[in-house]
Amino acid sequence: QVQLVESGGGLVQPGGSLRLSCAASGSISSLNTMSWYRQTPGKPREWVARITTGHITGYTDSVKGRFTISRDNAKNTVYLDMSSLKSEDTAVYYCNIVDRGVWEYWGQGTQVTVSS
Repeated sequence: QVQLVESGGGLVQPGGSLRLSCAASGSISSLNTMSWYRQTPGKPREWVARITTGHITGYTDSVKGRFTISRDNAKNTVYLDMSSLKSEDTAVYYCNIVDRGVWEYWGQGTQVTVSS
């Protein structure tokens, strides 16, 4: 069984920065993709960014140039550095891992609130 534990959420002012972390534990192969998603009440979960074990990254358009995803393969940890935060970035952020293209797991989510 794989577990994902997110941390780093909180309250930040518009224009501020925040770093999210997600540590994966359990049986994980060396071929996986880790991603961040976010969700606000009443809306579908939205993909934000992804990174492969080879450090190939992708971002949704609304966060390009403001968010950076990175990972430490030795620690099975993925990070999301968020800057120039806007009120519309407010959401619960979820960590996701897809292992060997088959097995998918989710974290419990961490709240990010951007407000003055």
